[in-house]
Amino acid sequence: MNNYLELKNLSKNYLGQKKLCVLKNINYKFKKGKIYSLVGPSGSGKSTLLNIISLIDRPSNGYLIFDNTKINFEDRNTNDKLRSNNFGIIYQEKNLLNDFTAEENIFLAAIANGKNEFESTKLSEKIIKSLKLANRSKHFPSQLSGGENQRIAIGRALINSPKIIIADEPSGNLDHQNAKEFFSLLFNLKSKDRIIIYATHNRYFANLADCRLQLINGKLKSTNGRR
Repeated sequence: MNNYLELKNLSKNYLGQKKLCVLKNINYKFKKGKIYSLVGPSGSGKSTLLNIISLIDRPSNGYLIFDNTKINFEDRNTNDKLRSNNFGIIYQEKNLLNDFTAEENIFLAAIANGKNEFESTKLSEKIIKSLKLANRSKHFPSQLSGGENQRIAIGRALINSPKIIIADEPSGNLDHQNAKEFFSLLFNLKSKDRIIIYATHNRYFANLADCRLQLINGKLKSTNGRR
């Protein structure tokens, strides 16, 4: 199985009254067809690492190789297009647009990526049906439960057929039952051509992944043998 995403000597520093090293010389290869969980104490840099992987943030040192191409973090326009075409991102806070319906929150992501309104609407309808939310498609986020909103966030991340799905503490605001339903849906997105990476504080959900990664003291290591 080919490596699709590789971190090479990756570091991230923040400069304040003194230098803070959040990520330290990280090297890791992510493979297609695998689901990775990322654990570590609060403040360990999980969100920072996920933001660098998804090209939202940039490293202080080192680089990232995506699909055999070294990422140039100076080229923001190219990286924005690459992220739109290849990444689906799910946040803990969901970041849904409150003035748009569930269906609109999903298809707007497709329109932003260049698809026309008809195609985007059809894709959104198909995804909402697969998420068992067809009867809630015209509802606004404020009219949906936390679990339903997080399913809409999955749909939004999925509509552009991403090669990599990034989820940052996606079940942090859900009760255990809704969290289980969320991860069931997330794991159903696994395919031989896709990488899924999610950060979590929950040991139970972390252990469901094919590969469990731990970030502590700026270092990344694998803590199971299923790579």
